[in-house]
Amino acid sequence: MRITVLRLGHRPARDKRLSTHLMLAARAFGASEAFYCGTEDPGLEESVNKIVRDWGGGFKVAYAASWRKVMSGWGGRIVHLTMYGLPAQEAVPLVRAADGPLLVVVGGPKVPREVYDTADWNVSVTGQPHSEVSALAVFLHMLLEGSELASEFPGCRLRIVPSARGKDVAVSKD
Repeated sequence: MRITVLRLGHRPARDKRLSTHLMLAARAFGASEAFYCGTEDPGLEESVNKIVRDWGGGFKVAYAASWRKVMSGWGGRIVHLTMYGLPAQEAVPLVRAADGPLLVVVGGPKVPREVYDTADWNVSVTGQPHSEVSALAVFLHMLLEGSELASEFPGCRLRIVPSARGKDVAVSKD
């Protein structure tokens, strides 16, 4: 399943680290690419691209001026992560059974009603306030049934060597 994340309403002054962490979670938990809307932020893109250069994989991040165009032009199914949707444990099997690419939409500031109406599923990862990063990570983990935890990232320059104690990072000389 090809997974793309759409981050709504990025505000560099307020969301710089949060949006970066959202993109890194998307990458680590199985998404292939992400778009962000709101204010264009080359610094966000460079931060994520540097991680991809060092840690590998083909993850891409790009600015989209209009979330409406991304959603209306999407050629697959759309999940919107929100506190107000179907519980993830009920929705995930339905999403997993769907064919085609998946767009996972996560908000920031107030999400327009149109997002709720356009999504195929509005999915809640708990009915409690928490971050978009945690909602995305939990949702992708449930969707991919943990398989993302063993993902390999080709072309990596840095790689963690598992260790019960200490920090061991292998550095490729390529």
